[in-house]
Amino acid sequence: MPFPLSPPARSGPRRRSLLAVAPAALALTGCTGGDSGGPAGDGQPAADRARARAARDSEALVERYDAVISARPGLEGRLRPLREETVRHARALGGGRKASPSASPSASASSSATPSASAAVPGNDKDALAGLAAAEKKLADRRARALGGVPGELARLLASVAAAGAAHVYLLTEGDA
Repeated sequence: MPFPLSPPARSGPRRRSLLAVAPAALALTGCTGGDSGGPAGDGQPAADRARARAARDSEALVERYDAVISARPGLEGRLRPLREETVRHARALGGGRKASPSASPSASASSSATPSASAAVPGNDKDALAGLAAAEKKLADRRARALGGVPGELARLLASVAAAGAAHVYLLTEGDA
């Protein structure tokens, strides 16, 4: 009698390892607005604009998470850690005034999301997750493209946040994560 074959091992990183690595990568890059690594005043207005835009983008992403959690409460357990990490990204980038980690999704979604934003949430879990994954990917790609035009410290922060966004895409698209 032959032995049954074990199921094939899944390729790629596991969810727990990604959730453990992303905050560590963010901590290693430093989340302060300290020295940019370049000469004083060199490109600061452009760097300030890039930082402010990145913060606004993270805040908008938090609002999108809130809208999905409000419309699809069954996904809250899966989305809550990703939302909280996105709030930390917004704060690291100098934003976070609109996004708070302790805000309830229904309260913040009802106060910050417009009716059209709530209506934009797909009617099923799979499509809602796919929409969030697409938003995370678009934002991570935009941040990766912006790396060459910003000073060192901000580039490291944007790279770290872009990597975390890529990890979010993986977690959102993983079938039974």
